[in-house]
Amino acid sequence: MNNKILITGADGFIGSHLVERLVKLGFNVKAFIYYNSYNSWGCLEDVDKNIKKEIEVISGDIRDYECIKESIKNCNYVFNLASLIGIPYSYKAPDSYIETNIKGIMNIMNASSGKNTLKIIHASTSEVYGSASFVPMTESHPLNAQSPYAASKIAADQLAISYNKSFNTPVTIIRPFNTYGPRQSLRAIIPTIISQFLDNKIKEIKIGNTDATRDFNYISDTVEGFVSTIKAKKIIGEVINIGNGQETSITDIIKIVSKITNIKKTIKKEKDRVRNPNTEVKRLCASNFKAKKLLNWQPKLKSKKGLVEGITKTIKWFENSENLKKFKTNLYNI
Repeated sequence: MNNKILITGADGFIGSHLVERLVKLGFNVKAFIYYNSYNSWGCLEDVDKNIKKEIEVISGDIRDYECIKESIKNCNYVFNLASLIGIPYSYKAPDSYIETNIKGIMNIMNASSGKNTLKIIHASTSEVYGSASFVPMTESHPLNAQSPYAASKIAADQLAISYNKSFNTPVTIIRPFNTYGPRQSLRAIIPTIISQFLDNKIKEIKIGNTDATRDFNYISDTVEGFVSTIKAKKIIGEVINIGNGQETSITDIIKIVSKITNIKKTIKKEKDRVRNPNTEVKRLCASNFKAKKLLNWQPKLKSKKGLVEGITKTIKWFENSENLKKFKTNLYNI
């Protein structure tokens, strides 16, 4: 295939898996990563060396227009996954979320101005919905920011939609619900639980709210949701959920991990990890009807059986001591 794809946030969890998948499918991939003086490629470091040989890595900053403008040249698609995503950190540094999440997508759309052959796939998040007012949550569910992070993502989504309506910019918004799998940082709940179970030095699992429910998707399913946009027709200007359609409580995740690992530990609710009730999203459960219709996509790892299979694969990755030691399991990663 001659199609060239720019993936921003390629050094992140989902981004690195998307790079891997698109290279295997034969696409010419530019992997845009956040510049750092250590020349670290983030999660791309864990990608197979044969995949790394096939990609063009670009170090830069999504907030820099000229950098984006140069990187986007000769591309047919841009998958924008560059984003600050830690919810607790957004309470401490909201300005950085505005700069990265909103200005980032604006730079991409401005840099693509006049390039009608260039399609933009922008990654949103289920956090824009806030706690479910009805389930399953369709794309018409009210938007309700319960954190500065969610507010920045709502603004980014709306900006993208406004460019489509105002300038006919060919952008599609993909809205994944909670993704999990190998390489994910301890910022996310499933790796947080798994890593604490596997760390022999940790005697009790420190956790926040255990009653909240989430719609969990294994990484390969989320990635296929993004990949399916390449061949899909009539998706320009659309917002599309990528979700399992099943809600699972954090308590249930703990039980599943304990059963798979055959490890039992005390569960401790830690004050620092418990969010203010006004900011805690209590319930998420996606409707994936639109994804099935427009993308011909549906999760392969579905129902409780699929969740157990996905968590088992994730545990297997973390059980590798070389992988586990990359994380500071004794520290709360906001």
